[in-house]
Amino acid sequence: MSGGRLNWIVLVVFAPILIVVGVLGFVLPESASLTSGAPAYNWFHIAFGVAGLLLALTKRESYARAFNLGFGLIDLYQAAASFLDLFPENLFRWTRVDDALHVLVGALLVGVALYGRQSRRAARTED
Repeated sequence: MSGGRLNWIVLVVFAPILIVVGVLGFVLPESASLTSGAPAYNWFHIAFGVAGLLLALTKRESYARAFNLGFGLIDLYQAAASFLDLFPENLFRWTRVDDALHVLVGALLVGVALYGRQSRRAARTED
């Protein structure tokens, strides 16, 4: 499987998960969740999930790779921001579970994006 195709598949799976997580944040009481239920954080997930789905609908692998890289870096920033008390800590009210998920998902998305870029470079040199 090409790296570009992998990026597109990851986005097609990941974007709806973001939307579901955002909606569940509004539905579940904060006391019943291991992750933050802050409204701004829920809207963040929904907005990026919708943006990801729209990009996936274009079927452009470069858009999927860009989204995965960008959102992966945002996730890694959120983990760092939580530990360093940076913006938007007060709005998002992350939990330690959020922090762990941000590191895991962020690293995965950045890794997939970089693999897609490397795969594309290798394909170009073969031509």
